[in-house]
Parts: sequence; structure tokens; C-alpha cells
Amino acid sequence: MTLTVLGIESSCDDTAAAVVTGDRRVLSSVVAGQAALHADFGGVVPEIAARAHAERLDHCVEAALAQAGVTLRDLDAIAVTAGPGLIGGVMAGVMLAKGLAAGTGLPLVGVNHLAGHALTPRLTDGIGFPYLMLLVSGGHCQFLLVRGPEDFTRLGGTIDDAPGEAFDKVAKLLGLPQPGGPAVEAEAARGDPAAVALPRPLLDRPGCDLSFSGLKTAVLRLRDQAVAADGGLRQGMRADICAGFQQAVAEVLAEKTRRALALAAVPVLAVAGGVAANRAIRAALEQVAEAEGVRFVAPPLALCTDNAAMIAWAGIERFRLGHRDGMDLAARPRWPLDERAAPMLGAGKRGAKA
Repeated sequence: MTLTVLGIESSCDDTAAAVVTGDRRVLSSVVAGQAALHADFGGVVPEIAARAHAERLDHCVEAALAQAGVTLRDLDAIAVTAGPGLIGGVMAGVMLAKGLAAGTGLPLVGVNHLAGHALTPRLTDGIGFPYLMLLVSGGHCQFLLVRGPEDFTRLGGTIDDAPGEAFDKVAKLLGLPQPGGPAVEAEAARGDPAAVALPRPLLDRPGCDLSFSGLKTAVLRLRDQAVAADGGLRQGMRADICAGFQQAVAEVLAEKTRRALALAAVPVLAVAGGVAANRAIRAALEQVAEAEGVRFVAPPLALCTDNAAMIAWAGIERFRLGHRDGMDLAARPRWPLDERAAPMLGAGKRGAKA
């Protein structure tokens, strides 16, 4: 029997719902973004995001069901992001999913948001295990050896900022709008990456760990030097800084990916997360895959950024393994995929940050 699952996603600033089938058909995918709500603050405000999720989630679910041409009675399960993420948003999604499950009697499946990204290439391209996943987004950057729906080994990751976070901060430093990724990429297209000198963090150290905080600081110094010399930041210099920054990130990710492939020895390199939409970074990763003789897989842009189709698919993968969650399903702000690995960024009362 083909499964039909409703997915719900609310871990950051995108409210989403989708209906996906076990034979890899995305019947619907609805995403309500919040960019306009956070535009004046230079980043996502957790309280505003949580309130928007609470107001929009039921409408997104209704729209996803209508778009798919199904009702709640046609579903086999409800999958929901249970973490990691901004706790208010995660709670909003989990509570809605619990209410739907209680009202319909449908099974409830909690999903790790990172697993949603990591398993998306199986939904879009049907690839088999094992494969290497580079998860590169606003909040995460990890190399994962994926051997099964719940078998993830972290080979490396960022020890400070994620690339998407660095793009957002650089955009803010240079007076560009949010979200920073598309703004920096558009500005970089008008610049010369060789015009400025920026570091390539951690390339002088072995392994697959990454760092982007120092690169962001180097951009700040370049900006201040340009302002002091010219009495302001000229558009040409801003474009050059963006081009140099983007090139540095692409080169670091490419070299670390090459190292991760040497460790993993798998036939497929997959990439997911919002930063995977950057054309320069994607091209650099494709070149690495070609040079190493492995297949390169990147989901369509709509399924690279946060969405509920990936949550529904990850729910299907867990459902097939026999997993069901009860009304005690908890929202988790932190939830590492590889719980055997040491935390990348330390830990606190809420658990490992990575």
C-alpha cells in the first residue's frame, strides 16, 4: 500500500505543510515565508516567528490538503518537525500535529529537521544508501555519511558560524537586505573576487571541520578600511567584497568536501540546505564531484530550503521502520543527528548544540 503522509515544518521562519506519498510523489508543498516580518530587524526574531507560525500553520495545512486533493481521512500518518530549531516555532508545529493526530486517530511521527534535509535526495532522486551529504544552510553545516534513515555519521562541521549565517551577517555589515544569501550573491555577480584578499579558514588544518566566523570578521575589517579611505563604501568595493567572500566560502567548502569524500568512499555526493542554492558554491561542489568520480545530486531549489515535503518524506522513512510517537512527543531546540559524536559547539542545559 502506498503511504500518504502530511508533513508540517516550523523550525525557523518558514511555515510549511506538504503531502507526500511513499512512491516519492509530492502532491503538494505550501510554504509561507516571514521575510517581511523580520526585514526591519536584520535577522529572524524568535518571538515574532513563533507567533506567525501559530497564526499560519492551520491555513498552510488546509492549503496543502486542498492542493493535494486529499482530506485528513486519506492520510496514513502525520509527520512533524520536532527539532532542532527555534523552540517557539517547533512547539507550534508539534502542538498542531498532536491535535490533528488526536482528532483523527492518525499515527504521529516526530522528525529531526536535519534528517529531513539529509534524506531529501532520496525523495527527489531515489538514491540508495550510503552517500555523503553536505548539509549547508543558515543554521547548520555538516558533512554526514548517510547509511540509513536513522544512521548518520558526522565527518565534520562548522565550529562556529554556519555559512548561511555568515552570508546574513556579511549582508548586514555591507548594508544589503535580508535574507543575506541571495543579496550577497546578486552583489557578487557585479564584483571581482580577486580584487580583495580574504582568508580561507582551517584549510591549513587536517580534517573536515569548517569555520566562517573569522571570514566574517575579515569582511568587517575590509569594510572599515574602505570607509576610512573613501569616506564611505563605494558600490564597486561592496561588490568586490561580496565576490571575494563568496569565492572564499566556495573554495573552503570545495576543499573540505574533497576531504570528506576521501574519508567516506561513497558513490554519491548530495548537497541540501538553503546555501546549496548559491550558484557559485554549487558549481564548485559539482567540480569536486566530477574530479572525484562520484555522482552529484542537489534537490530543486524549492526542496533545498526549509519545506514540509522533506519532513513528510523523512516521516515516511521512519514510519516504514515502525516508528510512532505518542502525545508525549517533545519539541527539542537541539537534536544532533549523530548523537555519538562530540558536540561541535559545546553543550548546555538543553543538550548538544551541533
